[in-house]
Amino acid sequence: MLYAIPCFFLLIAVELVAARVMGRTVYRLNDALGSLSLGVMSQISGVFTKALSIGIYAVVLEHVSLFELSASSPWVWVVGLVLYDFCYYWLHRAGHEVTLFWAAHVVHHQSERYNLTTALRQTSSGALFGWIFYLPMAVLGFPLEVFAVVAVIDLLYQYWIHTELVGKLGWFDRVFASPSNHRVHHAVNDRYLDKNYGGIFILWDRLFGTFIEERADDLPVYGTRSPLRSLNPLWANLEVYAGVWRDTLRTNNWSNRIRLWLGKPGWQPADLQALSGKPAFDIHRPEFNPVVSARRRMYVTVNFGLLLLPAVFFLLSAKTLPVWAAALYALGLVLNLVVLGALMEGARRPVRLEALRLSTSLMVALVLVATAYA
Repeated sequence: MLYAIPCFFLLIAVELVAARVMGRTVYRLNDALGSLSLGVMSQISGVFTKALSIGIYAVVLEHVSLFELSASSPWVWVVGLVLYDFCYYWLHRAGHEVTLFWAAHVVHHQSERYNLTTALRQTSSGALFGWIFYLPMAVLGFPLEVFAVVAVIDLLYQYWIHTELVGKLGWFDRVFASPSNHRVHHAVNDRYLDKNYGGIFILWDRLFGTFIEERADDLPVYGTRSPLRSLNPLWANLEVYAGVWRDTLRTNNWSNRIRLWLGKPGWQPADLQALSGKPAFDIHRPEFNPVVSARRRMYVTVNFGLLLLPAVFFLLSAKTLPVWAAALYALGLVLNLVVLGALMEGARRPVRLEALRLSTSLMVALVLVATAYA
């Protein structure tokens, strides 16, 4: 994934140029930076959480596996990829039908635009429970390296389908996840809601009744039915968890508390519905687009670009750092992303925020340098 980053940005540039040539507007700067910030945060958190999912898989593989499959067999790789995508279908479906999983997956759907930066808008908490759905592969004996590689292949495939510039593709749309199929998945239109979960193959949706075709008379509208209305990447990851936890504390019925987490997203018990005050969903709502000066937009964009350098260095060097140093480094990067998001939202007192960001970054850098030479 790290080596794919230059390709991601190259293809984003290609999409920008293609959209300009086609007379389309598919990007908005603050939305794109918000998605990219969440992608960076996801990679940062993955340094700490991937060990959980990989470690559990390895333990199950060693002690519970029924077969001893060989990574030298091409069929193990082919079947492993298909099986991984099948498991992904059910994880993805749970991410829309069970609140606990939606709380992690919601991050990927918060963007109100649909472009290649949306593909990079990934959760930082998905690894906490997502590993459950891949345990069948470990039980069947698929080697750890097969699991890890097909997981990356499945994720990389899904990058290119996040675009509005590619139309319908005929027979391809009937077999594989495609831009048309996945636009439906990201839509909040009544017709399209909670459909087309497949990662590589759309056949799973056709088989289990969750497929619907994109229609020209009902163009997809993107986002979530409870809009984020924020460019804070930390809050984007926490908003659903915080809301459900608040409801859990407010209701007095234990069965309701369990259902709040394991039931359908958005469900509330009767004793809380009158208190929620949630506005009715409006598909024609205006996009969240804070107005800031061109100078501030340029400042945030440049500083986000500069932040990518220490972020990539973190991903390359984190495994050589003590845990506390890696955690400190990660917190410094996250603080940078939060402050840049606040600046793009038009936060007041930007000088104080920048002083906090820069001084904290300097202190983190000094501690890391001192650690390296200790």
